[in-house]
Amino acid sequence: MGLTQLPKNPPSAAAQPPESCTELPAGNGLARGHLGVPPLAPRAPRAPRAVSPRRAAPAGAASFSLKHTEAVSVEVEAAGQAEAAPADGGRRWPLGKGTVLRLGMRQASAEAGDNKVRSGAAEARRPGVRAAPSRTAAGRSPARAARPQGSWTWGPEGQGAILLVNCDRESPALRGMGRPALAPASPPDLLDMSRMVLRTEGPPELPRGYQLVLHVAASDADKVGVFYVQNPSLGQRYVHVLGRRKLFHAVRYPGGGAELDFFVEGLRFPDAAFSGLVSIHVSLLETLAEGLPAAPVFTDTVAFRVAPWIMTPNTLPPVTVFVCSVKDNYLFLKEMRKLVDKAGCELKVCYGYMNRGDRWMQDEVEFGYIHAPHKSFPVVLDSPRDGGLKDFPIKELLGPDFGYVTREPQLEAVSSLDSFGNLEVSPPVTVGGKEYPLGRILIGSSFPTAAGRRMTRVVREFLYAQQVQAPVELYSDWLSVGHVDEFVTFVPSADTQGFRMLLASPAACYQLFREKQKEGWGEATMFKGEGAPRRVLSNEVMARHNQYAQRCIDWNRDILKKELGLTESDILDVPALFRMDSEGKAVAFFPNMVNMLVLSAHVGIPKPFGPVLEGECCLERHVRALLEPLGLACSFLDDVSSYHRLLGEVHCGTNVRRRPFRAPWWRGQP
Repeated sequence: MGLTQLPKNPPSAAAQPPESCTELPAGNGLARGHLGVPPLAPRAPRAPRAVSPRRAAPAGAASFSLKHTEAVSVEVEAAGQAEAAPADGGRRWPLGKGTVLRLGMRQASAEAGDNKVRSGAAEARRPGVRAAPSRTAAGRSPARAARPQGSWTWGPEGQGAILLVNCDRESPALRGMGRPALAPASPPDLLDMSRMVLRTEGPPELPRGYQLVLHVAASDADKVGVFYVQNPSLGQRYVHVLGRRKLFHAVRYPGGGAELDFFVEGLRFPDAAFSGLVSIHVSLLETLAEGLPAAPVFTDTVAFRVAPWIMTPNTLPPVTVFVCSVKDNYLFLKEMRKLVDKAGCELKVCYGYMNRGDRWMQDEVEFGYIHAPHKSFPVVLDSPRDGGLKDFPIKELLGPDFGYVTREPQLEAVSSLDSFGNLEVSPPVTVGGKEYPLGRILIGSSFPTAAGRRMTRVVREFLYAQQVQAPVELYSDWLSVGHVDEFVTFVPSADTQGFRMLLASPAACYQLFREKQKEGWGEATMFKGEGAPRRVLSNEVMARHNQYAQRCIDWNRDILKKELGLTESDILDVPALFRMDSEGKAVAFFPNMVNMLVLSAHVGIPKPFGPVLEGECCLERHVRALLEPLGLACSFLDDVSSYHRLLGEVHCGTNVRRRPFRAPWWRGQP
């Protein structure tokens, strides 16, 4: 008898398994599906039952001999040494207090009591798989396993099964995500689930007093759901049999060699109190006597890991761009449509009835996905900021094969750092020989030695618990809004490095302005008449503000180089200037070009309105010289009135759902 998990093979005739899905029988070592995650083989057989031969020996006996059928394995342990007992009874052993018989089965039984062990001239008959003279094997029992079974391991040679969290909404008639508790599963539900097979091999019927039970620990019951077909002759209606409030399910023994298909779903994402691992067990129970509880004889286990939520970096191709329509961004929307058309992706506009005047699409949600060998679908993480876009992810995104997850703090106050402009992810990197094939999450926080704003604990713990994109905490509290996207972003590149990290740089801006002043352009106006290179360079207060801003950015630069394994050649400095507000926090002086929208080879950059030299903004010219050699096409978008004056830019007002990574997350090592 054994449990295994196989890639999805739904029972519906219309829903076929993936072409690359191959079912493999459970057995010794690692059974492996073609999609890359191994179905779990049965755990190693339970250790043979230990029996004292003195129980059946007549009074005064000093030694004993044994005979047994070939399907039974018998080992005698006496005086600290163990040896196999021959089947013909030609060997005798002393009947000491420490003598122990270890009885096992080499194969399944054809009927109850068909295999026997005889001691001396007496024979006792007790059917079952307890260590007794008569033995019945009710399941597969491999002789040895290559490694401990019922476990889950990472890496290319790892093993274990994967569950997707039931976080989408298959029917528009349902409220919220998932399915009502304990409700039957629909065919679309089954397509999201992982198939678990209970294999039996034994006699046509179990001996009297034996039963099979599927069960989970109470601590796992709220994390997993198991479904099984009810009355298959009347139609395939899959009912909930295990998980939530159901800790066990009595399985009807099918007789002989058979396979019973169950379907399993995850109910919770990994979090601070949940590692993501759950186990499902099947046990053969024996009732020793009427009135006594059943005792376990054999247990097999399959381990599952719930698939983590995964973020997508700027280097992945865009699928859909989201932006809000508000009363003052009509011209911005026109420019956005042109950019999206160039990039060849979809634009979805969230209108006033849904956004309720909230324009900060980036701050409300973060797009990601979940992935198992049989299926992948997008999942949106909803921030706890709950502005006017509060209902957008539930009403506009959640649906069939589009999931939803959120984390709401119970006691902590929500700050600006809980908005998801403060949540980014790097491209794949290698750091000191360790690979991060899905990149690393970036979170803005307060300076380590000072009190300040931080992202709420429940959100940070959720991000850390996913394991596959190990977060890096940066210092962003020096900014008025406090978001990492105000000073860092990533763009793809057509060269061998694959990407560049862009950092906002007051130092680069001052250097550029000094060069232009020397060239005779010191009086050129910038930012619609609000400044000029000469006036910026001569403003001592602004110089001090930007020296401070540069120190803060340099602190983050060092962290990013260390934690992402970057060198100076991987970094581009984008000119930027900051000013301090009344609370001593920094805000962008002119539109912050690092806060850009990246759509493959097309980038939408806040138009900086720098000094115009020979008919062209020198800031735009400088950024083009940085990005165009990487194969990027730059579009500068006017966001001054609709975003910049409200302390945001292009990236803050947009969001992108991207294609998922091709690399399976389970092949890495967290």
